[in-house]
Amino acid sequence: MTGAVALNEKGPLAIMGGAFDPVHFGHLRSAVELQDCLQFGELRFIPSANPPHRPAHIADAATRLRMLEAALADMPGCSIDRRELDREGPSWSIVTLEELRSEIGDRSLCMILGMDAFLGLPGWHRWEELFQLAHIVVAYRPGSEAPASGELAEILDKRGTSNPSDMQTKAAGKLMLQEVTQLEISSTAIRDCLHAGRSARHLLPDAVLEIIQDSACYTKGFSLTKERGLHA
Repeated sequence: MTGAVALNEKGPLAIMGGAFDPVHFGHLRSAVELQDCLQFGELRFIPSANPPHRPAHIADAATRLRMLEAALADMPGCSIDRRELDREGPSWSIVTLEELRSEIGDRSLCMILGMDAFLGLPGWHRWEELFQLAHIVVAYRPGSEAPASGELAEILDKRGTSNPSDMQTKAAGKLMLQEVTQLEISSTAIRDCLHAGRSARHLLPDAVLEIIQDSACYTKGFSLTKERGLHA
């Protein structure tokens, strides 16, 4: 499901942005666990178009959308918001949050980040304004360490919460660190695996793998056969 979707007013609207190049079980498992813990009314995946601080995407926008649609087909409460693909210019998160806030009024809005993205937050465009528009939920894995000093440590001390109800009762402004299952899966490793002709089964949904194989978006002409090997 793409484009604007009907809002579920019974819980927060959460967004998870990223390249999803490709989407994999690390993304999906984190989404499931955060939904269970924080009781989002809706979780939107927002594929980026022109991230200003990252290399260019490998798969084109249409293919990444197809992969996301396939991955989310059996995930109730999840949808795709393609606004950053349709917007000209850099994919600034602050602009996305401003647009969403104007659409949903005082409803709770949560932006999900991984720990690496959170640690790089001070480099984001107008990053301190993010908290005026949304809560930030940092999905971290066992062994990750929160900043102990600096700007982020100050923000965590000022805005940090461990109470999920804060995400339900306030529209924005809180920062929550939430542990999720450790799955050592990355889009880069999957692309490298596929380009080398190894199997990526059980790293991402089979339906996504079929789209990758049919489009050859990561193999660049390499003839990838299905079911080659048991492990990535």
